[in-house]
Order: sequence, then structure tokens, then C-alpha cells
Amino acid sequence: MAPQLVLASSSPFRRMLMENAGLVFEAVAADIDERRIEAALEDTHARPEQVAVELARAKALEVSRRMTGALVIGSDQTMSLGERVYHKPKDVEEAKRHVLSLSGKTHSLNSGIALARDGEVLWDHLSHADLTVRTLSADFVERYVARCGEKLLGSVGAYQLEGEGIQLFSEIRGDYFTILGLPMLPLLDKLRDLRAIDG
Repeated sequence: MAPQLVLASSSPFRRMLMENAGLVFEAVAADIDERRIEAALEDTHARPEQVAVELARAKALEVSRRMTGALVIGSDQTMSLGERVYHKPKDVEEAKRHVLSLSGKTHSLNSGIALARDGEVLWDHLSHADLTVRTLSADFVERYVARCGEKLLGSVGAYQLEGEGIQLFSEIRGDYFTILGLPMLPLLDKLRDLRAIDG
């Protein structure tokens, strides 16, 4: 019998991806202090990619300790430009600064994923996508932020590719699922390998 599958997340996007793939699962938010974990990792000069994987592991582990026998999926994503790691903008003005700082440059979305059971990580994986923002004028950014408003605050880069944010880009290298923060292909492959889903 396949184990109970649990997504350690309250993200509607991640839930949608899992549901669209036909997976039967429960969503349970992880009770961790992400900023504290990030701060500790920054003290050790961890790369943004490592931060994404460690946060995914922490989420999967925390929920797996509460849900005996369940196979728990943890995931997290960081956005980086060189060594700079971005966080969700606090307000519309910060969203504007984020977008302007990306203009004419290529940044990375790093999506970490982990599977845990009973307080033990069974597997983890990192996928990343490189996104090139076209050169943007300050006037365009002003109009873009005015049109999109506060919904930009829910995205680390102040854009949503499935919406008007697609207009910011000249090139995208990487898969859609990695960009949305849940690398589905490696996840499904591992779940089949563990006989957790029909293979």
C-alpha cells in the first residue's frame, strides 16, 4: 500500500501543481522559522542554491515528525542575482526597486525539494532556472508596478510569469515547474521509484 502523501506547504501554486498531476495528498504547512534558518545559513556563507535545499529539508522534516508514516514533500525557492538573495518585497516601492535591479541582467530561481518520513530525509534535489530581464526604462517599471499593484508583493521577484510579468523577460532557460517552485519531473520520478504513486 502506498504511503500517505503530504505536501509541507500552504502555497496555492504548489497545491495546484500537485492536484493537476493527479496526486492524492494532504497539504500541511510547516511550522519553521524560515528567516532564522536563512540567517544561520548566511552566517556560514551558504550559496542561494544551498539555502533553497536546506529550507525544503527543514519543512519536510518538521511535518514528517508530526505525521507518522507519511511521505512528506518539502520545497522552497530562492531567487538570486550573483550573490544577492532576494526576498518578497515589503511594499510597492520595494517591488519597483527589485524590478529595476533586475533590468538587463540574468537572475536565477533555485528550487529545492526534499522527501522525508518520520524525521529522516530520504531524498533531496535542486533545480534552477535562469531568467533574463530585458532592459527596462524607469517609466515602464513605474507603469508596470502601478498596473499590477500589491499582487507583486506575493512574488520574490515582483513578477508573475503567468500574468503581466512575462513582459519583463527576453529569455528564460529552465522548466516551468522549477520557476513556480516545485520541480515536478524529478519529484514524480522519485515518487515512482519509492512506489508512492502509480508507475
